Amino acid sequence: MNQPTSTAAAPLPRIAIVATPLSSASVVYGMYEMFKSAGRDWPWVLKGEYGQSVLDPFIVAAQPGHVTGCNGLPIRVDVPMSDCAAPDVVCVPESLLAIDHREAGMFQREAAWLRRCHAEGSLMATACSGAMLLAEAGLLDGHEATTHWAYCETMQRRHPAVRVQSQRALMVTGEGHRLVMAGGGTSWMDLGLYVIARCAGIEAAMQVARLFLIDWHQVGQQPFARVARSAQVDDALIGRCQAWIADHYADPAPVAAMVRMSGLPPRSFQRRFKLATGMAPLEYVHTMRIEEAKHLLETCDLPVAAVAQEVGYDDAAFFGRLFRRQVNLTPPQYRRRFGGLRAALAEGGGQVAQLRAASRISSTDGIFPSPASPSVAHST
Repeated sequence: MNQPTSTAAAPLPRIAIVATPLSSASVVYGMYEMFKSAGRDWPWVLKGEYGQSVLDPFIVAAQPGHVTGCNGLPIRVDVPMSDCAAPDVVCVPESLLAIDHREAGMFQREAAWLRRCHAEGSLMATACSGAMLLAEAGLLDGHEATTHWAYCETMQRRHPAVRVQSQRALMVTGEGHRLVMAGGGTSWMDLGLYVIARCAGIEAAMQVARLFLIDWHQVGQQPFARVARSAQVDDALIGRCQAWIADHYADPAPVAAMVRMSGLPPRSFQRRFKLATGMAPLEYVHTMRIEEAKHLLETCDLPVAAVAQEVGYDDAAFFGRLFRRQVNLTPPQYRRRFGGLRAALAEGGGQVAQLRAASRISSTDGIFPSPASPSVAHST
């Protein structure tokens, strides 16, 4: 395939998968297979006949021909960026960057093309360290963002205008919610399901999830981020406090506990903590609590008051006001919007009979906003 295909009557959503010399061929082709299978393979499972693909994926790169990926495997290039108009979706998979890479302009041609596509309305989706390319292109400035936890500190240092949220496994933000980032190394599959659901409906995403036996990554990155949290600041004393609060954010009076742990006078601790992290200690605690509350609202049925207590708030009304101020949705609104996503993609079943029954579930389109709709935000 040298050009993306479509039908004249009903053009398929065009999804460009970006390949660079630092891309993993397995992820690039894995994304391609996921997108191509949507709508095509499910009828084969049920009836023994292939259906029609509902998405039009293709591989794009700065140069024509092929790209040799990070592991020495060739990646076929369908369209060079110079000949590629802005697609409906741009997917940027992981890049095997050095953790502390400092080569400015490494992806100059790619960054220019990404900026053009975003300006022309494309949905920009990244997996793992692919978010670093969006940051290099300046598209994440002023927005919350996530990437693989190992790159969070580097992104924050190199791009101080980006508000890095290392706890989140999936983040949707920006104007029209056209910036989508999946954090962990294998979360490109989560990203693929999100893109399928947003472009073709959640039923198509559920079918692909079952076919590929994909479990949605509900745990998020926090368990992995804790491992490196003490190394995310140069101040070892504050790093120890960060590592402690990652497991004790729900404790009563956690800031006072960190002050005692530090051995510093309270005012000195406040100044030193903010200098190291960019946030006041109490703001940092609230941020961690709200992120954990988001996770609980997405993945369990606890009442909102119980969620508030679980993350450290005895006053459910105060928790609700704080949550709305930070997230721009009330906790029940957040659960309705994004808990449905988790539940739908977690629908399982290895038996064809279970799959056949699940295929009759009524459509839940609308959980994913269209690229033109600014009504729903996964993050502020």
